[in-house]
Amino acid sequence: MCGRFTLTSPLEALKELFGFVERPNLQPRANIAPTQDVLVVRLGEDGERHAVSLRWGLLPPWAKDRKIGARFINARSETVATQSAFRKAFAARRCLIAADGFYEWQVREAGKQPFRICRGDGAPFAFAGLWERWHDPQEPREAPAVESCTILTTDANDLLRPIHHRMPVILPPAAQAAWLAPDAGPAALQALLTPLDPAGWRAYPVSPRVNKVANDDLSLLEEVEPGAAAPPPRQQSLF
Repeated sequence: MCGRFTLTSPLEALKELFGFVERPNLQPRANIAPTQDVLVVRLGEDGERHAVSLRWGLLPPWAKDRKIGARFINARSETVATQSAFRKAFAARRCLIAADGFYEWQVREAGKQPFRICRGDGAPFAFAGLWERWHDPQEPREAPAVESCTILTTDANDLLRPIHHRMPVILPPAAQAAWLAPDAGPAALQALLTPLDPAGWRAYPVSPRVNKVANDDLSLLEEVEPGAAAPPPRQQSLF
C-alpha cells in the first residue's frame, strides 16, 4: 500500500518530468498524508497536461459524505477495473501523482520501523493514479465539486518485499503518456500496473517521527539507525 509520501523536488524538476504548464506555489512536503491535498497531473480538455491540487482519498460519485475517502487512498491494480469505487475513474479519469519518495513500515519484534523508498538520485517520479469529481449531497448542486484521487498499488518488488508485500505503482517516464491516453484500453492499461524494476532505487530507515502526521519537516528524510532516537526537526526551505 502507500499511506505516506514526500514531495520536496524543485518546481522546475517537476515541470521537466511531467510537462505541465502551470507554476503552482509548492512547499516542500516530507510527510504527505491521506485527506490532504496532493499535486496531480492530468490531461485537460485541450489535450495538454495540467497540474492541479486534489484531495488524497477518492470520493466515489455514490459517496454519502467525504469521510469515506480515507478508505480509498489506494486502489488495488488487480481489481481496479471492476471495483465499484474505481471502475469509472479507471476507464476515463487517470492521472499522475507527483512524488519523490514514499514510506513503508517493516514489522519487527521491537515494533514497526519506517523506511523511505526513493530513487538513488533523489529525482521525482509518478504514481499511477485515478481521480474523481464528487458533489456533496448535503450541498446545493451548484456548489463546487470536490475533486479527489487515489494511488494504485501492486505486488512488492525485490527491494520492497523485505519491508512490505505491496507497493505503489510507479510509472517510468516512457509509460506516462500511455497511462493518460484517453483511448487506452483495459488490457493496455493493466500491462502498465506492474512492480517497478528496483535498479537505481534505495530503501533506508527513517525516524519514527514520521508516524505522526503533524511532523512534516525535512529531518524526516534523513537516514537513521533502526531504533535510534529521533533527530531534532530541521528548518524547511522554500523552492
